[in-house]
Amino acid sequence: MSDKTSQNSECPICAKPSDEAAKPFCSKRCADIDLGRWLKGSYAIPGQDGEATVPANDRNPDEDIIFRDED
Repeated sequence: MSDKTSQNSECPICAKPSDEAAKPFCSKRCADIDLGRWLKGSYAIPGQDGEATVPANDRNPDEDIIFRDED
């Protein structure tokens, strides 16, 4: 990225100029807003119903884990 591009980049949350310390955001506040959106599931890739399901014949990735409360 050139210096010219980094100076002109905008915060994806509020469109203010981005700050080098919080890049690509303008502040920690906007970075936290973005993180909250990720954690709430606000960002998603569009798809059709059922596309994200695991087929029944796939191995459970957790089947070899033994939890402490299971005996």
